[in-house]
Parts: sequence; structure tokens; C-alpha cells
Amino acid sequence: MLSQSAIVLGILELDEGLSPDGPSFAPREASLVNPATFGAPIITEIVEGALAEAVIRGDATLEGTCVAAARRLVKRGASVIAGDCGFLMRHQDAISAAVDVPVITSSLLLIPTLLRQLAPAKKLAVLTADARHLSEDLLGIQDAEKRKRVVVGGVEDGVYMRNALARPFVRTDVDQIEREVGDRIERLRGEHPEIAMLLFECTGFPVVAKALRRKTGLPIYDITDLCKVTLAAVSAGSGNLNSGDKWNFCLTLA
Repeated sequence: MLSQSAIVLGILELDEGLSPDGPSFAPREASLVNPATFGAPIITEIVEGALAEAVIRGDATLEGTCVAAARRLVKRGASVIAGDCGFLMRHQDAISAAVDVPVITSSLLLIPTLLRQLAPAKKLAVLTADARHLSEDLLGIQDAEKRKRVVVGGVEDGVYMRNALARPFVRTDVDQIEREVGDRIERLRGEHPEIAMLLFECTGFPVVAKALRRKTGLPIYDITDLCKVTLAAVSAGSGNLNSGDKWNFCLTLA
């Protein structure tokens, strides 16, 4: 049982079509669902009907089930709620209005802040699982000049997306994810040499962020960075910090 004072990350999980009797996957290093990524307990709730293709496409009927799953997480003790797919950004407002804890459905929430970190002549590249469905409303940029500074690239034609859409879900090797995302970054930088920072929309990409930071020499942000900051803020407010606390108050990007 979780401690009453524990800071807990609750994750809205997609329905991957896995049987309870089927194979289970150990959390990967640096992944969103690995408690070691945050030094904090994690609890999850599957969003009913949230197949990857439905979430990416933007099925509006999922909003109610997202809200219901978020409420279950809060009831179980979640201090912060995150989404296991950046395309859940479409339901950010509805979920945050329904619960009394911070909600971070997507790393896309970081876009305004990241743009302000860069010189006006520099660009932010958003790497997504499927660029065909990363619509303007998800980017949330109203200013036309700022929009010109954001470029989007996806891996929708690769093995990673084919596996993600399979039923049941097929886990893609980390080396394959690194190749696909790394190749897309390289092509984007060739088209836009002004790119100075990267943002990973897809929650499957943090497992290769460290390697690609080394390879590209660029800052890379993802959903785990946003979770770390939010958990630290909630922890500070609860008075649970002490000299031995595992949470960092600044992002560790090395």
C-alpha cells in the first residue's frame, strides 16, 4: 500500500491489446513507466478504448474515458497525472478540469517555454510518432512568427509505428528506435540548419534521448523531463523533501 505522504506519478496508459495471460515487458531504463526514472512510485490506469490509432487520429469519444481513468488514479493516490502518449494533449483541458492534481498529458505543453529559450533565429524540432496527425491545435501556437520556428518530423513509415499499431502491441528494439528517430533528426537538420533544440512528443522516445543528445549535441526534452519538474514542485509543496531526497530540482540532460 502506498504511503499517505508519498508523491505518486499516475499514468494514463493506452490500451495495447495485451492479454492478462500474455507476455509482460519490464520497464526500460529512462522510460516513462520506470519508477527509477523519477525515484517515485508509479501507478497506471488503462484508458478504455484508447488504442494507439484512435488516440493518434484524435477520437473525440475518448475524452470521457480519459477523465474517468484520471479520476481513478487520483482516488488511488496519484499526486501528478501524465499521459502515455503525447496525442492525449487533445484532452488536457478536460482532464485537468476534472481532477485537483497537476495534469501533464504531453511534452507538447513545453513548446512555448522552449521557444523562449532560443534566439529568434533558431528553431525547435518536434519529433513525433506520426507527423500526419500532429495538427496545429496540438502545437498550440497562435503567433505566426513563432509557428515558423517549429518544425515537425515523424517516424510514421517505420518499424516503430508498425509495431505500435499492431494488435497485440509489439515492442520495438531500442536500437531500432534510435536509428529511426536519429535518421529523422538528421534529415530535419539538413532541411532546417537553424534547429537548435529537440522535443520528443512520443513517450516511447525517452529511452533513446541520452544517446541522441550525445549524437546530435543538441538539448532534447521529453515527457519525463516535464514529469520530473512537476513531481519536484509537488514534493516541495508537500514538505516531503529532505537531504536524502532522490528528486532533482533541475533537469538532468546528460
